[in-house]
Amino acid sequence: PGWNYDGSSTGQAPGQDSEVILKPQAIFKDPFRLGDNILVLCDCYTPGGEPIPTNQRYSCDRVMTIAGAHEPWFGIEQEYFMFDPKTGKPLGFPADGEPPAQGPYYCGVGAGNVFGRDICDAHYKACLYAGINVSGINGEVAPGQWEFQVGPCTGIAEGDQLWMARYILERIAEIAQVSIVYDPKPVKGDWNGAG
Repeated sequence: PGWNYDGSSTGQAPGQDSEVILKPQAIFKDPFRLGDNILVLCDCYTPGGEPIPTNQRYSCDRVMTIAGAHEPWFGIEQEYFMFDPKTGKPLGFPADGEPPAQGPYYCGVGAGNVFGRDICDAHYKACLYAGINVSGINGEVAPGQWEFQVGPCTGIAEGDQLWMARYILERIAEIAQVSIVYDPKPVKGDWNGAG
Protein backbone atom coordinates (compact mmCIF):
# COMPACT_ATOMS: atom_id res chain seq x y z
CA PRO A 1 0.00 0.00 0.00
CA GLY A 2 1.05 3.58 -0.64
CA TRP A 3 1.40 6.25 2.01
CA ASN A 4 2.15 9.95 2.10
CA TYR A 5 3.96 12.59 4.14
CA ASP A 6 4.49 16.34 4.30
CA GLY A 7 7.43 16.95 1.97
CA SER A 8 7.80 20.56 3.14
CA SER A 9 9.07 19.19 6.47
CA THR A 10 11.97 17.48 4.70
CA GLY A 11 12.70 20.12 2.04
CA GLN A 12 11.34 17.85 -0.70
CA ALA A 13 8.19 19.82 -1.60
CA PRO A 14 6.95 23.42 -1.36
CA GLY A 15 4.64 24.35 1.52
CA GLN A 16 1.67 25.13 -0.71
CA ASP A 17 1.80 21.67 -2.36
CA SER A 18 3.61 19.50 0.15
CA GLU A 19 2.16 16.01 -0.24
CA VAL A 20 4.70 13.35 -1.21
CA ILE A 21 3.53 9.83 -2.04
CA LEU A 22 5.55 6.83 -0.82
CA LYS A 23 5.59 3.66 -2.91
CA PRO A 24 7.23 0.60 -1.29
CA GLN A 25 10.07 -0.93 -3.34
CA ALA A 26 12.01 -3.24 -0.99
CA ILE A 27 11.45 -4.76 2.44
CA PHE A 28 13.90 -5.98 5.05
CA LYS A 29 13.50 -7.71 8.40
CA ASP A 30 13.66 -5.10 11.17
CA PRO A 31 16.76 -5.79 13.32
CA PHE A 32 15.60 -3.31 15.98
CA ARG A 33 12.01 -4.35 16.65
CA LEU A 34 12.49 -8.01 15.60
CA GLY A 35 9.57 -10.41 15.18
CA ASP A 36 7.31 -9.76 12.20
CA ASN A 37 8.36 -6.09 11.90
CA ILE A 38 9.92 -4.87 8.67
CA LEU A 39 11.83 -1.88 7.31
CA VAL A 40 10.45 -0.58 4.01
CA LEU A 41 12.45 1.30 1.37
CA CYS A 42 10.22 3.53 -0.72
CA ASP A 43 10.31 5.67 -3.86
CA CYS A 44 8.85 9.16 -3.47
CA TYR A 45 6.42 10.71 -5.98
CA THR A 46 4.32 13.81 -6.44
CA PRO A 47 0.54 13.38 -6.17
CA GLY A 48 0.56 13.51 -10.00
CA GLY A 49 2.73 10.38 -10.16
CA GLU A 50 6.06 12.00 -11.11
CA PRO A 51 9.20 11.07 -9.16
CA ILE A 52 10.24 13.95 -6.90
CA PRO A 53 13.64 15.54 -7.76
CA THR A 54 15.46 13.74 -4.93
CA ASN A 55 14.16 10.32 -6.04
CA GLN A 56 17.33 9.11 -7.77
CA ARG A 57 16.29 5.49 -7.33
CA TYR A 58 13.62 5.92 -10.02
CA SER A 59 16.20 6.75 -12.74
CA CYS A 60 18.54 4.01 -11.58
CA ASP A 61 15.73 1.47 -11.67
CA ARG A 62 14.91 2.44 -15.26
CA VAL A 63 18.53 1.86 -16.31
CA MET A 64 18.67 -1.46 -14.43
CA THR A 65 15.44 -2.56 -16.13
CA ILE A 66 16.95 -1.80 -19.56
CA ALA A 67 20.12 -3.72 -18.64
CA GLY A 68 18.18 -6.50 -16.90
CA ALA A 69 18.84 -9.15 -19.54
CA HIS A 70 22.58 -8.76 -18.83
CA GLU A 71 22.03 -9.43 -15.11
CA PRO A 72 24.54 -6.78 -13.94
CA TRP A 73 26.27 -7.67 -10.68
CA PHE A 74 27.55 -5.09 -8.25
CA GLY A 75 29.56 -5.08 -5.07
CA ILE A 76 30.09 -1.83 -3.21
CA GLU A 77 32.51 -0.84 -0.48
CA GLN A 78 31.13 1.87 1.81
CA GLU A 79 33.81 3.67 3.81
CA TYR A 80 32.88 5.93 6.69
CA PHE A 81 34.20 7.59 9.82
CA MET A 82 32.73 7.39 13.31
CA PHE A 83 32.91 10.80 14.99
CA ASP A 84 32.59 11.67 18.66
CA PRO A 85 30.00 14.48 18.71
CA LYS A 86 31.57 15.94 21.87
CA THR A 87 35.02 16.45 20.33
CA GLY A 88 34.03 16.75 16.68
CA LYS A 89 36.81 14.29 15.84
CA PRO A 90 36.93 10.65 14.76
CA LEU A 91 36.89 8.01 17.48
CA GLY A 92 40.46 7.42 18.61
CA PHE A 93 41.56 11.02 18.07
CA PRO A 94 42.49 12.80 21.31
CA ALA A 95 40.46 15.93 22.13
CA ASP A 96 43.60 18.03 21.61
CA GLY A 97 46.24 16.91 19.13
CA GLU A 98 46.41 13.88 16.90
CA PRO A 99 46.90 10.15 17.41
CA PRO A 100 50.02 8.33 16.22
CA ALA A 101 50.49 8.20 12.43
CA GLN A 102 48.40 5.86 10.33
CA GLY A 103 49.65 2.32 9.94
CA PRO A 104 48.43 0.11 12.79
CA TYR A 105 44.73 0.92 12.29
CA TYR A 106 44.05 -0.84 8.97
CA CYS A 107 42.46 -4.22 9.80
CA GLY A 108 44.00 -3.65 13.23
CA VAL A 109 43.41 -5.20 16.60
CA GLY A 110 43.95 -3.90 20.12
CA ALA A 111 42.61 -1.06 22.22
CA GLY A 112 45.20 1.43 20.96
CA ASN A 113 44.54 0.65 17.30
CA VAL A 114 40.81 0.02 16.93
CA PHE A 115 37.99 2.40 17.82
CA GLY A 116 34.32 1.58 17.28
CA ARG A 117 34.50 -2.14 16.57
CA ASP A 118 31.45 -2.77 18.77
CA ILE A 119 29.39 -0.47 16.53
CA CYS A 120 30.82 -2.01 13.36
CA ASP A 121 30.09 -5.56 14.58
CA ALA A 122 26.56 -4.66 15.70
CA HIS A 123 25.94 -3.14 12.26
CA TYR A 124 27.21 -6.26 10.52
CA LYS A 125 24.98 -8.55 12.59
CA ALA A 126 21.94 -6.29 12.11
CA CYS A 127 22.46 -6.24 8.33
CA LEU A 128 22.68 -10.04 8.22
CA TYR A 129 19.47 -10.28 10.25
CA ALA A 130 17.75 -7.83 7.89
CA GLY A 131 18.66 -9.98 4.88
CA ILE A 132 21.23 -7.58 3.46
CA ASN A 133 24.01 -9.28 1.53
CA VAL A 134 26.76 -7.69 3.61
CA SER A 135 29.91 -9.53 2.64
CA GLY A 136 32.52 -8.03 4.92
CA ILE A 137 33.70 -5.35 7.33
CA ASN A 138 37.12 -4.00 8.20
CA GLY A 139 38.91 -1.21 9.99
CA GLU A 140 40.39 1.34 7.61
CA VAL A 141 43.61 3.37 7.57
CA ALA A 142 42.70 6.13 10.05
CA PRO A 143 41.43 5.77 13.62
CA GLY A 144 37.63 5.59 13.70
CA GLN A 145 37.48 4.83 9.96
CA TRP A 146 35.64 1.68 8.88
CA GLU A 147 34.27 0.00 5.80
CA PHE A 148 31.53 -2.47 5.01
CA GLN A 149 30.91 -4.29 1.74
CA VAL A 150 27.51 -5.06 0.23
CA GLY A 151 27.15 -7.54 -2.59
CA PRO A 152 27.38 -9.04 -4.95
CA CYS A 153 23.80 -8.17 -5.82
CA THR A 154 22.08 -7.82 -9.17
CA GLY A 155 20.58 -4.63 -10.53
CA ILE A 156 18.71 -2.20 -8.31
CA ALA A 157 18.91 -4.58 -5.34
CA GLU A 158 22.51 -3.41 -4.77
CA GLY A 159 21.43 0.19 -4.26
CA ASP A 160 18.45 -0.81 -2.14
CA GLN A 161 20.62 -2.94 0.13
CA LEU A 162 23.31 -0.26 0.42
CA TRP A 163 20.78 2.42 1.40
CA MET A 164 19.20 0.16 4.01
CA ALA A 165 22.64 -0.80 5.35
CA ARG A 166 23.42 2.91 5.75
CA TYR A 167 20.12 3.45 7.55
CA ILE A 168 20.85 0.58 9.93
CA LEU A 169 24.36 1.94 10.57
CA GLU A 170 22.94 5.37 11.42
CA ARG A 171 20.43 3.81 13.83
CA ILE A 172 23.11 1.80 15.63
CA ALA A 173 25.40 4.82 15.82
CA GLU A 174 22.51 6.82 17.26
CA ILE A 175 22.16 4.27 20.07
CA ALA A 176 25.92 4.53 20.72
CA GLN A 177 25.83 8.36 20.55
CA VAL A 178 28.32 8.42 17.67
CA SER A 179 28.00 10.32 14.38
CA ILE A 180 28.59 8.60 11.04
CA VAL A 181 30.43 10.71 8.47
CA TYR A 182 30.56 9.69 4.79
CA ASP A 183 32.61 12.73 3.75
CA PRO A 184 35.56 11.42 1.71
CA LYS A 185 38.12 13.61 3.52
CA PRO A 186 36.72 14.73 6.89
CA VAL A 187 40.08 15.00 8.69
CA LYS A 188 42.70 17.59 7.75
CA GLY A 189 46.32 16.54 7.60
CA ASP A 190 48.06 13.41 6.41
CA TRP A 191 45.14 11.04 6.91
CA ASN A 192 43.61 8.82 4.30
CA GLY A 193 40.16 9.75 3.10
CA ALA A 194 37.37 7.44 2.01
CA GLY A 195 36.90 6.21 -1.53
